[in-house]
Amino acid sequence: MRGFKFLFFTLTLLYISFISGCSSSEGASSKTAEHDNRSCPKCNMQLPSSNIHTARIQLSKNNLSFDDIGCLILWAKDKNLDIESAEVFSNDTHKYISVTGAYFTINEKTPMNYGFSAYENFKENTIKIDEVKLRMLRGEHMANPKIRKQILGQ
Repeated sequence: MRGFKFLFFTLTLLYISFISGCSSSEGASSKTAEHDNRSCPKCNMQLPSSNIHTARIQLSKNNLSFDDIGCLILWAKDKNLDIESAEVFSNDTHKYISVTGAYFTINEKTPMNYGFSAYENFKENTIKIDEVKLRMLRGEHMANPKIRKQILGQ
């Protein structure tokens, strides 16, 4: 009789887990759609909730967000698009600003290790977006070990 109670209890738990698992799978698909909206179209990395180092661009009805300005530049090159209308998240004012008005440092820790970080207010040793694009397309960024060594002086 004791073995029967144990078997009944185990089967009941399995049944409840199966039922709750099935109902949560519907929610998982909606979470996947939400996750896709918060993923970088270039590298598929999830965007940070703080938006730090992120960039975004609006194309017709789509608003695309990127985890790193470098991803936006590489994605735009692949699509033959101009990024002058893009916005970047500013590290000093913590809001999105025009990519053309931003000042970029070249040696910060970013999600894809490119090193470019945007600031709204001028800082010493910063560059503008044209220089960032040029460096990204040449491979002159912190993800390149030779460049990282040169920038950090190691």
